[in-house]
Amino acid sequence: MKLYSDETQHQAVRGLDLFVVSCVARIEVPAAIWRKQRIGELDVADAALLTRDFEADWAAAGAEGGRFVVIGLPSGLLEQASSLVASHGLRAYDAIQLASGMAARQADHGCDSFGCFDGDLRRAAAVEGFTLVPNELV
Repeated sequence: MKLYSDETQHQAVRGLDLFVVSCVARIEVPAAIWRKQRIGELDVADAALLTRDFEADWAAAGAEGGRFVVIGLPSGLLEQASSLVASHGLRAYDAIQLASGMAARQADHGCDSFGCFDGDLRRAAAVEGFTLVPNELV
């Protein structure tokens, strides 16, 4: 969400070039944008613009110059997410995001940073050996 909305610490995210994301981000990001509109943080026009920006980035996923590499939900990843729910007490989508990060790291050991702003998910990612982005929350 910080990639599209001027939230606290959005600069930590916008300085990055490439994001490995779970396919559930396809739902989570527009849901977060429209929630901001419903609670009065964005007007309808701004929410629509941010949604279009996200949609454009999503459409370019995997292409040269695209921002996103999308991780699907094979059964093994869902099994890992289920295990993370039990071991870290995570919510379902947070466990899927962490399991997706772990799958990306397994495929490319250089993929060892995990960006998030939720305290429970940050703690779990740190326990799983990720470097957190940003290093600290404000």
